[in-house]
Amino acid sequence: MSAHESAPLTPAQRDLMEIVWAEGEVTVSEVRDLLEAKRNLARNTVLTMMVRLEERGWLQHRTQGRTFVYSAARPKTVSLGMRVSQMVDRLFAGSPEDLVTALIEYRGLTAAETRRIRSMIEQAEAKQKQSGQRRKNQS
Repeated sequence: MSAHESAPLTPAQRDLMEIVWAEGEVTVSEVRDLLEAKRNLARNTVLTMMVRLEERGWLQHRTQGRTFVYSAARPKTVSLGMRVSQMVDRLFAGSPEDLVTALIEYRGLTAAETRRIRSMIEQAEAKQKQSGQRRKNQS
């Protein structure tokens, strides 16, 4: 993946992708109509944005008659992950531990949030362990 493809979404691109993620499949005209509440964009501007997002791997399309119907090629979690990674790098000097410390000390966690996070950590550890075993067995 090139730097251009992996670059985070701009605010305008994010607004557009939020519509695609929410709707599932959309046409350029549908996106323009739904964006109109936030931004007054010409149809050609929306089309250009969508073509560029497709080039970068965020969107894909199928043809229905003479119309392109777009859908997300990447899940929303990819965008969120990129933004969180950027935030950790920028605000916490690349330290996930400092991010978690700030979250716990300044916001706090409910018991339910703590359980879910603990479960997520356990699942990530199990996944890492399985991945390490596979690599060891392939050697």
